[in-house]
Amino acid sequence: MRIERYPRSARRFHTAIYVVTLLLLATGWWLLAGREGQPSPIAQLTGIPDARLHVWLGWLLVIVALAPLPFALRGIGTFVRETARFDRGDAGWLVRLPVAAFTGRFRRHEGHFDPGQRLANVAIVGLLIALVVSGVGLVLVHSGPLFAALNFVHRVSTIAFTVVIVGHIIVAAGILPGYRGAWRSMHVGGRLSLDTARRLWPGWTERQMAEARGDHGALHPPSTRAARRPRPEPE
Repeated sequence: MRIERYPRSARRFHTAIYVVTLLLLATGWWLLAGREGQPSPIAQLTGIPDARLHVWLGWLLVIVALAPLPFALRGIGTFVRETARFDRGDAGWLVRLPVAAFTGRFRRHEGHFDPGQRLANVAIVGLLIALVVSGVGLVLVHSGPLFAALNFVHRVSTIAFTVVIVGHIIVAAGILPGYRGAWRSMHVGGRLSLDTARRLWPGWTERQMAEARGDHGALHPPSTRAARRPRPEPE
């Protein structure tokens, strides 16, 4: 049995973002390495100089990121709410993560995202904002102290963002044994096996299965359900 974790619209948005972002990082690192005078493979393929291509890709990222927002307010609200979630036991989950990533024996969590994903979400979104804002600033400002400050922020953000994205790819691609099968949640139809979903997102999976059965009383974690049971009436 397989279960759908993300709707098709979310998967398409994710694909568009990471394709543009990876191209942006490729041209950015080429320029950061001081090879502006040597056309990169992408520049040779497109016939566009790397510096100009990097700027155009930056604007494309702004368009791709902002254009769907008016039509995805509900999804954005869910993303923000679940990213900002904090439950008891999250610290313990993070402590066990290095071992669980290889054994697959993750501690239980109730969120749509696990505690590690929540931290990654904050880092990715924050660094993307820093990259876009500083990049737009560099296009508009051409010299002076502000330009130097923006250039510093853009370079540091590029390095930090690359580290975070490499980690995200390693986890999302299922390279680590504990995360095998996770890649299907965003690719190949977006449906992953029930065993994988239970291993990585146990609370979310139980709520989805309960909702599919129409068992609305099981949509809350066991502790929450127990707390919501009506008290017996006094005799």
